[in-house]
Amino acid sequence: QVQLVESGGGLVQAGGSLRLSCAASGSIFSINAMGWYRQAPGKQRELVAVITSGGRTVYADSVKGRVTISRDNARNTPVLQMNRLKPEDTAVYYCNVKAVKGGITYDYWGQGTQVTVSS
Repeated sequence: QVQLVESGGGLVQAGGSLRLSCAASGSIFSINAMGWYRQAPGKQRELVAVITSGGRTVYADSVKGRVTISRDNARNTPVLQMNRLKPEDTAVYYCNVKAVKGGITYDYWGQGTQVTVSS
């Protein structure tokens, strides 16, 4: 089973920037999409941004204009550049890769990296 490991989280002041990366322990084939999700205390996990195999990107309304998702082609994992961070961006951020093979979707998740934005 391929494991994903996030990095780049930390404590930053409001208005600052962070870049989140994700590494996979092995190769993932037939990738359909990859993205980042987050979960704040007491809230459900929510989509932050996703990029499809065709390069289409989707962003949560709350991060549009401040966040950019891209693909690390060497690692075949997503990268999340976050700018102008706000305290409400504080959450655990999870890397996700979706692969589709034989009509079955395989979801790969990391353990999460904490992002804390101080006011």
